[in-house]
Amino acid sequence: MTRSVRVQVRISGGTASQIAESVRERVEQGDLRAGEALPSVRALAEQLGVNRNTVNAAYRQLTQAGVVVTRGRGGTRVADRAPVAQEGFAAGTVLRDIGTGNPDPERIPDIADALTSLAGRPVLYGEPVIDPDLELWAHEWLGEAIDPALDRELTITSGAADAVDRLLSQALTRDDAVALEDPCFLASLNTVRLGGYRPVPVPVDAEGMTVAGLDAALDAGVRAVVCTPRAQNPTGASLSAARAAALRAVLADHPYVLVIEDDHFSMLSTRPYHSLIGPGHRRWALVRSVSKFLGPDMCLAVTASDPETADRLAQRLSPGTTWVSHLLQRLALAQLTDVRVTAQISGAAAHYAARNAAFAGRLAARGIDCRVGDGLNLWLTLPAPARDVTEQLMRRGWLARTGAEFQLADDDAARHLRLTVHDLDDTAADQLADDLAAAVHAARVGAESKVG
Repeated sequence: MTRSVRVQVRISGGTASQIAESVRERVEQGDLRAGEALPSVRALAEQLGVNRNTVNAAYRQLTQAGVVVTRGRGGTRVADRAPVAQEGFAAGTVLRDIGTGNPDPERIPDIADALTSLAGRPVLYGEPVIDPDLELWAHEWLGEAIDPALDRELTITSGAADAVDRLLSQALTRDDAVALEDPCFLASLNTVRLGGYRPVPVPVDAEGMTVAGLDAALDAGVRAVVCTPRAQNPTGASLSAARAAALRAVLADHPYVLVIEDDHFSMLSTRPYHSLIGPGHRRWALVRSVSKFLGPDMCLAVTASDPETADRLAQRLSPGTTWVSHLLQRLALAQLTDVRVTAQISGAAAHYAARNAAFAGRLAARGIDCRVGDGLNLWLTLPAPARDVTEQLMRRGWLARTGAEFQLADDDAARHLRLTVHDLDDTAADQLADDLAAAVHAARVGAESKVG
């Protein structure tokens, strides 16, 4: 008896709830493993002697509970509970990690001086979620990127990922579709997947999210769009003025689709800000965090949004539940209004841009083309399979990250690397460029030998 037939026999039930519970038990007992296919709706309906709609309803319940995932023609499969990819250093490796996505710790301002300015009265329950002084400053900071015709209110959250998570949860239910850039920022991708929403890929090119891709996602019924208008992670792409205008035109017919802009690089960006949010859009949010320039441990982001979204978001952040510390807010404000700190941030922005451009030049001198975007990383298109290249790099002492971790749908990810190289000195950068060229050559030879 084959595996698929055995599984069909084990699933039982006459109602949607009974069938869903039976599948749950099979998963919990290990009879159904992660990635394993469930019977088709037709096959299981015939097996159990029920209507197809009953099986459809059961599978919908399982999808909403995160037990299974639907993959179109790939069928319905048991959800993979394996740990999702995260930013940061790889634990337990002796290799030089060039896939961290981290800012340079030497470029993060020292908080010692700012800490001395935090004396003030205690903040008690029932007070506003956002510190009044930070709110006043942030209105000007975010206002420069928002169409003046839009009414807006501010909310504070524990970082950009927290803001995106709460924005989606206040607007969506499980299995709702969300448009994501492809390739995608890991935090946004993980938030959507773990929240039980359906990611719909929108391709990204040199000018950012594509018009055709967004149009197709809207036709597919997405209820939210998450976009990084500049320094898109991992590609480094930034929206051009023309592309942003074209995207706004597409969104004009969908004013109630929630548009979330994550301007994570903000004060470090070397590119102008072009928004997807038009003057008539009804549901929107712009999120700016401080983690890239004040440090990842400064878990704080400010969100500007339409009043209804702001009200729903604020209710989820009321004091006594998930309050963002006013001490942390005051510390961030003290740094962001210190001319010495802002000068250091400007210096860091120049450093990241210069080091990335210099490394791209090193690769070009070795016959490897690399487009320089904005942000902390470089997105490298390879002439050989990325997995083979990373294996060759490991033999030479480097730990790199393939583009497949960031990709939703495009098989071309098999030929991408995301590199974090801004913290390498000239000697290490030269060595990596040499080793990368050698790794690409070895991977190409290996691939050609397999074909031959």
